[in-house]
Amino acid sequence: MDLLLLGDEQESMVDRYLERGELFVLDDRGIKAVCVVTDEGDGVCEIKNLAVVPEAQRRGYGSRMVEYVVARYAEHYSLLLVGTGETPGTIGFYRSCGFEYSHRIENFFTDHYDHPIVEEGVRLSDMVYLRRKLR
Repeated sequence: MDLLLLGDEQESMVDRYLERGELFVLDDRGIKAVCVVTDEGDGVCEIKNLAVVPEAQRRGYGSRMVEYVVARYAEHYSLLLVGTGETPGTIGFYRSCGFEYSHRIENFFTDHYDHPIVEEGVRLSDMVYLRRKLR
């Protein structure tokens, strides 16, 4: 749970998708990353959580996890979504993994979290969705 809380810092929010999703763990001489993917219906799956242990960040583990998810889901799904905060580092990471802008949900973080969420010095408000075609 500690690693999942790096990707989504409120446990009640993690609980909302953890039981209905698939949890993947990247182990490279110890756990380096985790990812939770859910089936959203109509050929769409979604990365709900992707987290890399701090000491292993910027070493390709996040990208490898995304590519694993893409390969695993491409046969049965046509679209992979990810919702995230609007920060340059996170948006840049997903764009480098082949994602493009899809849509946004205004005030998601302020409406659904019991405390302010701050990433890269930015207080998050809207959830930005990115998409990647799988086939």
